[in-house]
Amino acid sequence: MSLNNRYDFVLLFDVKDGNPNGDPDAGNLPRVDAETGFGLVTDVCLKRKVRNFVGLVKEEQPPFEIYVKEKAILNNQHKRAYVAIGAGDLVGEAAEGDKAADLLGEAKEEKAKKSKTKDKRIGGDKVGEARDWMCKNFFDVRTFGAVMSTGINCGQVRGPVQMTFARSIDRIATLEHSITRMAVATEAEAEKQDGDNRTMGRKFTVPYGLYAAHGFVSAHLARQTGFSVDDLELLWQSLANMFEHDRAAARGEMTTRGLYVFEHESALGNAQAHTLFERIQPKLKNEATIPRNFADYTVQVDDSNLPTGVRLLRKVG
Repeated sequence: MSLNNRYDFVLLFDVKDGNPNGDPDAGNLPRVDAETGFGLVTDVCLKRKVRNFVGLVKEEQPPFEIYVKEKAILNNQHKRAYVAIGAGDLVGEAAEGDKAADLLGEAKEEKAKKSKTKDKRIGGDKVGEARDWMCKNFFDVRTFGAVMSTGINCGQVRGPVQMTFARSIDRIATLEHSITRMAVATEAEAEKQDGDNRTMGRKFTVPYGLYAAHGFVSAHLARQTGFSVDDLELLWQSLANMFEHDRAAARGEMTTRGLYVFEHESALGNAQAHTLFERIQPKLKNEATIPRNFADYTVQVDDSNLPTGVRLLRKVG
């Protein structure tokens, strides 16, 4: 069943003694707004956790395969699409790199329009069919969208579900810890240490941080990609439970603390998103407290006098 309603949502989650999203350009330190000291978690990080949860729950079976995943070769997935729509001959000789791009890329199509020797083997119709096949089979393509014109051209998809960076409610502290491994990697290292066999390392954590991210679901874009009511329920389930299956020593304890969904009666929406988001206000119980637990906060939810045509659904919290 297709979506007929717009949705806006607020996701609250916290981290305790862990690194929620390391920055590879800063030695994997937790991401921080340099001017304010507030912590950040990227939208890409959150989408990764949704993808991992869906892949785990649905066992990577169509129509819930995952397009962007660890060690994926994206053009191989594009080839599958052309084979599935009966146009496998168009990509049978295509290889990774320039040859595939020359055969199926958009630049080739534009150039061919001006040439008497136009290659008619592939056109917009086939690209559209391949794009539709990708949306039908891959949950993350029809949810978040994808650029699939990387060589073997399956077009581009603008996803109905978009999310912002998560930002901490208060400033965070980043701690650096020395750690020791009672082993070395090579015999040469062992000889240098006279058998002591110790390897030193560093680990970065946030003692505690409560973060909020905002999200949007477009009914109009959902109709274009085939994102359904069942897909939406799976998205809510993923956001509520994704940290439960993403445990790692580096991430400490991470938990979804609130998922507040504003449902609009219409596809266009009945209120501006920011006016709804402002109704969810996490605040410290005591402004002098240095937060170290979720219990140090209270979440004020103003669900009175909601705009006409909007209702609040609490999935968590």
